[in-house]
Amino acid sequence: MKIFTTIACSALAVAFASCGSSPKKTEDPDRITVACYYFPNYHTHDRRNDSLKGDGWAEWELVKKARPCFDGQQQPKVPAWGYTDEKDPAEMARKIDAAADNGVDVFIFDWYYYDDGPFLNRALDEGFLKAPNTEKLKFALMWANHDWLDIHPYTKGDEQKILYPGRVTPETFDKIGDLIIKEYFTKPNYWTVDGKPYFSVYDVQKFVENFGSVEAARAAMDKLREKAVAAGLPGVHWNLVTWGNPVLPGEKAAENTPELLKKLGFDSGTSYVWIHHTPLPDLQTDYIKAMDDYFAFWDKARAEYGVPYYPNVTMGWDPSPRYVEQTPEGIKNYLVTYTIGNNTPENFREALQRTKDRLLADPNGPRILNINSWNEWTEGSYIEPDSIHGTGYLEAIKAVFGQAAPTAAE
Repeated sequence: MKIFTTIACSALAVAFASCGSSPKKTEDPDRITVACYYFPNYHTHDRRNDSLKGDGWAEWELVKKARPCFDGQQQPKVPAWGYTDEKDPAEMARKIDAAADNGVDVFIFDWYYYDDGPFLNRALDEGFLKAPNTEKLKFALMWANHDWLDIHPYTKGDEQKILYPGRVTPETFDKIGDLIIKEYFTKPNYWTVDGKPYFSVYDVQKFVENFGSVEAARAAMDKLREKAVAAGLPGVHWNLVTWGNPVLPGEKAAENTPELLKKLGFDSGTSYVWIHHTPLPDLQTDYIKAMDDYFAFWDKARAEYGVPYYPNVTMGWDPSPRYVEQTPEGIKNYLVTYTIGNNTPENFREALQRTKDRLLADPNGPRILNINSWNEWTEGSYIEPDSIHGTGYLEAIKAVFGQAAPTAAE
């Protein structure tokens, strides 16, 4: 993206669901289960990338080439583990261990599927699911059903070319439903809410366009629920990623999100990244201001959505590695956003603590949150170890939540 994790178990039924298996009693009904979004464009030999960018291209190439484009900007971001290939099960095993050992419970994979088939699927299918320790972490899908634009990198003033349209036919969506039930929902470590596999949608307007009307989209959602029941599952937990500030070129935010949540029958709402709800007034907006602005949005979402809202904690924001012309003007005109600065591990920890406290203060509210993200390196929002802070962001999660992830068998 692009641009483009959870905390469960307040009520007993949710406790069962977040464990991903049969109902069982939990010792702590307020246990916070944390998940992270995972952006899978850091492996070689994706067929589309190879065709467009050359043999073996991955988004690491943009990370490597990034340079500061204003005073005080920290670029390039350098991964402490090197420029690893996430489709390698051994490399993914290291990620799984680090996540689970520091309090992360779920990877929510940004999942791409277009009319002509999948995209960026090898990190999940070959890396995560074939890792020897895959059972240490749960996983779920967020269907990133947005248009894929040629922005890797983007030169200021160029035409914003759509490479892969996010809209799919109803027939393709039928294929998607069969695929995700067979290959993912029925895996023992697929993450569930109220016992139902969690399936999230990024762009609600694009989703409705697939079927031509809200009513037809609702029918397609109900059909997938029926397919899941026929496969022996309790149904599907439909989650919607909501946003107000467009991030990708060409995006338009929905004007009637609360109404769409109700009419389509989504079970919950959530967010992907703070800047979807937080204007950035300064070239480098302070992290604490961005956090405060997001918390104000959270209040609004809880009041208006009519379904549980799962809050987001964002580590940072700096998509400048995706520019060719790295200037302040380029930042302004490319994604129509500035950056978030002062996003230290200490400030990230404060955001986690405030989110946890707010969740626990509502005895009847959800026990779910998500983090942006495990590895959005070209958007400056990652918690993997880097050359500046080491494992500081992971240590912040462990310090606040202080728990090891349950295995799929628990």
